[in-house]
Amino acid sequence: MAAATATDSKTTKQAKRGAVDFVAGGVAGLFEALCCHPLDTIKVRMQLYRKSGQKPPGFIRTGINIVEKEGFLSLYKGLGAVVIGIVPKMAIRFSSYEFYRSFFYDKDGKITSGQTFLAGVGAGITESICVVNPMEVVKIRLQAQHHSMKDPLDIPKYRNAPHAAYVIVKEEGFKTLYRGVSLTCARQATNQGVNFTVYSKLKEYLQKRENTEILPAWQTSCIGLISGALGPLSNAPLDTIKTRLQKSSYASNESGLVRIVKIAKQLVKEEGVHALYKGITPRIMRVAPGQAVTFTVYEYVKDLLTKDSGAGVSLSGSNEKKKLN
Repeated sequence: MAAATATDSKTTKQAKRGAVDFVAGGVAGLFEALCCHPLDTIKVRMQLYRKSGQKPPGFIRTGINIVEKEGFLSLYKGLGAVVIGIVPKMAIRFSSYEFYRSFFYDKDGKITSGQTFLAGVGAGITESICVVNPMEVVKIRLQAQHHSMKDPLDIPKYRNAPHAAYVIVKEEGFKTLYRGVSLTCARQATNQGVNFTVYSKLKEYLQKRENTEILPAWQTSCIGLISGALGPLSNAPLDTIKTRLQKSSYASNESGLVRIVKIAKQLVKEEGVHALYKGITPRIMRVAPGQAVTFTVYEYVKDLLTKDSGAGVSLSGSNEKKKLN
């Protein structure tokens, strides 16, 4: 009887922790999208820029061009798709990350760097399939439109995120929303593997140095900034090829792998190897502060939700058993 009660209590605590991770991740995702979306729009435009005999504009000039020709609000093209997708994306990311980590804890509640990386990879793949790929197909189609938001008579093909998703599915089929999913999974897997590993180890180091479990917000932001910057550096070519693949609206009977290779070869042939790193500057500028915002808000909201219940689980894993007890 006592064993059954203990099992029920453990299951209840795990469910509470999962709900906390889901809610805190969703709130963090919303704040991240609102703060950093303009940089993502600039990144996408840079990745879609095709060589025309002139030097490609840098990220500042690209942003200025968008504002001058299409209006300031054009920097927020595709935001609807991001907000609709990023809240469940972040909720799934953090809850699935903690879920995968739970399989690796030893009896002392500790976890290795390699196991943390694997949990991050699992979280990245999970969010890619559930949310990220369909969201990005819609977002990229919206961001790629060069219509002016200053002119009410300049009506674009895709009016907003739900309309874009409807038109894409109607004209090209539901499977189009999963175009480039293998690249998205690879990108998100490496991103979150690196992201969570670096973040958790830096957090664990600071917790030991400061002799505290709860770090100040500025330290959380700094380590989130560092961990967020490393992911894009590891997979920039995947992101560029993925953007080109998802932007295209033509039907093709070629397999995904054949089209990926074809896009990569064409890009390198026409514009050089460096073209695979198009948009890397605004991507880092978007992802790094985005992760700083995400982790800071996540930790803050999670602390608010768990400070009275004692159900919190530290991302670093160094004080798991103590906090749970």
